[in-house]
Amino acid sequence: MTDLFGRTIEYLRLSVTDRCNLRCIYCMSEDGVSKRCHSDILSIEELTEIAQAAYALGIKKIRLTGGEPLVRKGIVTLCENIKAIDPSIELGMTTNGTLLKEFAKPLKDAGVDRLNISLDTLDSDIYHAVTRRGELQDALDGIRAAEGAGFTHTKINAVLIGGINDNDILDMMRLARDSEVSVRFIELMPMDIVRGWDKSRFLSAKVVESHLSNNDMVGYDGVARLYRPAGYKGTVGIISPLSHSFCDRCNKIRVTADGKLKPCLHSGAEIDLRGLHGADLIDRMRWGIKNKPLCHNLGEFHSETARSMNEIGG
Repeated sequence: MTDLFGRTIEYLRLSVTDRCNLRCIYCMSEDGVSKRCHSDILSIEELTEIAQAAYALGIKKIRLTGGEPLVRKGIVTLCENIKAIDPSIELGMTTNGTLLKEFAKPLKDAGVDRLNISLDTLDSDIYHAVTRRGELQDALDGIRAAEGAGFTHTKINAVLIGGINDNDILDMMRLARDSEVSVRFIELMPMDIVRGWDKSRFLSAKVVESHLSNNDMVGYDGVARLYRPAGYKGTVGIISPLSHSFCDRCNKIRVTADGKLKPCLHSGAEIDLRGLHGADLIDRMRWGIKNKPLCHNLGEFHSETARSMNEIGG
C-alpha cells in the first residue's frame, strides 16, 4: 500500500508495552512510567489482530518494540501468533538485550528473524549511568546468547549523546570488525524529557563520519547509511534524523501499546484502533497509512509528539 506521496508502506513497529527494566536518561524518567490498568494496554489478542490487519494492507515487516518487549507477559506467544499469519513476515524485535540470556532461544524458536539491541557504550560505568540501573555485562551476555541461539546480522543501536559516549565511538565501531553485526549510531532526538537539554548533547552523525571514508559506504538499510571499513566483517550504520532528513524514504507506521496508530514518529497525530475489528480495523489503518505526513519538523529542533520514546516504541 502507498501513501498520498507515493511511498510504499510495508513496515510496522508494534509496541507491546511502555514499561522497561532500565531507565535510560534519554528515554524515560527516573521514576519510570505511570501505572496503567491492564485494560489500558493492548492484549496479546488485540496485538495479533492489528498484525493481521497490517499484513492484509501489505505490511511485510513487523518489529516488536517497547519500552522493553521482553518484560511483556506473553511475548513469545505473540511472536508465534504473528509468524502463524504468514511465515514470510519478517519479524524483528528491539530490545536492550539484558533479558536475552533467558529469551534468545525461545524467541528464535518462535520465529523471530532479527534482533536490534540497544547498547550506547562499552564502558560499564557510563552504561550504568545512562541506564540508571543496568549492568553492561547483562547486555553483553545477551548479545552472546543471541549468537548462540542462531541469530545473525544483529543490529546494535547506539544513541549519540554529547559529553557522555562521544569518546566511545571507535570502540563501538570495532564490534563490527570481528563480527557480522551492524553497529548503528543514531542522532539523539529532541523529544519529551530531552527536549530542554543543552544543544551540545545533540551530536551530529558527522562525528561518526569523520572515522569513515566515502569508499567505505556500501549502501542503505532502510533509513540507515551503511559503511564497511576495510577488514570489517560487519557494517557501521548512521541514522541521522536531525542532520539528514530521510522522510522521503520512510516506509513505516507505528502502533503504540495503548492502541494508537502513529503515521509519523514525530507527528502529534494519533489514530485510535481500540475496539475495531475486521474490515473496520483494516479501513482505519488504511486511512492512517494514506495520510502519513510528508515529513517531520525536527529541522526546527522539536518534535510535535507529546510522548516519550518508551510510550511510542523505540
